[in-house]
Amino acid sequence: MGLMTALSRRNVLKGAIAAAGAAAVAPSLVVPAHAARPAAVPLVRNRLTLPSGISTGDVTTNSGLLWSRASGAGRLVANLLAVDEDGSALRGSRAFSRVLRGTTASGATDFTSKIHARDLPQGTRFALTMHFEDPDGNAGETAQGSFSTAPGSKASSLWSRSAGTKRGQSFVWTGDTAGQGWGINEDIGGMRGYAAMLGTKPDFFIHSGDTIYADGPIAAQVTEPDGQIWRNLVTEQVSKVAETLEEYRGRHRYNLMDRNIRALYAEVPVIAQWDDHETTNNWYPGEILNDSRYTERRVDVLAARGRQAWQEYQPIAGLNERSSDGSSGFEPARIYRKISRGPQLDVFCLDMRTFKDPNTDGKETRLTHILGQEQADWLIREVSKSKATWKVISADLPLGIIVPDGSAAQESLANRDADAPLGKELEIARVLSAFKRNRVKNVVWLTADVHYCAAHHYSPERAAFQDFDPFWEFVGGPINAGSFGPNQMDGTFGPEVVFSRAGAYAGESPRSGESQYFGHVDLGEDDVFTVTLRNANGTVIFRKDLDPQR
Repeated sequence: MGLMTALSRRNVLKGAIAAAGAAAVAPSLVVPAHAARPAAVPLVRNRLTLPSGISTGDVTTNSGLLWSRASGAGRLVANLLAVDEDGSALRGSRAFSRVLRGTTASGATDFTSKIHARDLPQGTRFALTMHFEDPDGNAGETAQGSFSTAPGSKASSLWSRSAGTKRGQSFVWTGDTAGQGWGINEDIGGMRGYAAMLGTKPDFFIHSGDTIYADGPIAAQVTEPDGQIWRNLVTEQVSKVAETLEEYRGRHRYNLMDRNIRALYAEVPVIAQWDDHETTNNWYPGEILNDSRYTERRVDVLAARGRQAWQEYQPIAGLNERSSDGSSGFEPARIYRKISRGPQLDVFCLDMRTFKDPNTDGKETRLTHILGQEQADWLIREVSKSKATWKVISADLPLGIIVPDGSAAQESLANRDADAPLGKELEIARVLSAFKRNRVKNVVWLTADVHYCAAHHYSPERAAFQDFDPFWEFVGGPINAGSFGPNQMDGTFGPEVVFSRAGAYAGESPRSGESQYFGHVDLGEDDVFTVTLRNANGTVIFRKDLDPQR
């Protein structure tokens, strides 16, 4: 029912933008009544199409990224129209419409293109159409969507003046798409977890990493333990581990073949993170693979290709463009960034892969890196000066969950030692101590990665390391991958497992939806931060209300 409601709203928005966008989208050709009819059917021009749909991303109070991919060379064009909740265009002094043109899509970016929409009114809903123009100026296929800028002050918000103050907002998060060979199965409706997320009508979506599984081939059929046959859509690029740039790009194109993903991305802005499977499992800089499936064993080479493809396909700020915290978010050594969502919320999107030291047992007496010095300094500085009520830290790896890499090494920072911090734990201990020293309140950590869902409360009274204030960490995922867990916890930062749920067995398919998970946050006008964990059928299985500390 939620999906149908969201799609019905989308149909309403199509009507709202028809008049405003008609000239730019599909110029009409007027033929005089006396003109003779042609004797033969004229040649039909091949219009540019949108084979991967459209998406928006990193939407703040006054800006956002618009993304699409063309079937050939052309220039991206977007039409924005401010609308009210029923899809009607705002009128008079509240009216707002804009036509934006982006870069020319070419083979250099796999025909993807982006537009950085700036100086938008805050707290405003927009109907959106996007299309490409070919080199002769002919408009191609159009697609419709919508998004809302984050709510701000009443005085400057079109939304506030038209419909009363809209202070609250909501969002969803998860991770792990198309892993362990579980791809797009149209027999069960495709990646249904994305439809369940869309059904909650969120204001934005955090994909907490493993947006693809470049290291996991997808076969046409898989026999499940109970004998059922799982049937995948397949393409050439998903038949083997990705090594070339084209193979990495093909992984992203594959996921966008799923109608549920395309529907969500058209209506809900994305905040994208990367983790390991955008390149290969559990990788770190400088690693040399010992995996016979690869002809290219240098991870740094693979990661450069994987990152280029990931950045081409995610609605993230492009090269030489600036994000809300003054960085591009797309610099040669930087993906981490802050997304400002108004007075209620700042989202700090981490990169726990690019600056990571090698996977060891994690018990070095010296500090080793999972964030890197520059990112750790940035996180302390930006969180400490944030004026938002809530500071969400979106981490692509969990804090206290033990994530093994083989028999001896650790993939995340937890090291199976419940005593004082060692190795990578020392870097997180420094961050947590700085938050306490700077009197930062209302910090919540969100993550995915481990293929089960959980709620953890961290407190110094249970911890070996005690120089920090209590906080919560919530875990979502997978959204369309094999289920695993629950894992053991490391006691260094005093975690209490308040809730966890995993699948029936390791590697369980997404067929039932019961072993696939996402998180939902409702941030009400009273600033209460309500977290629910849900399965891919949309069923709420856990709830926690967090009151803000003033």
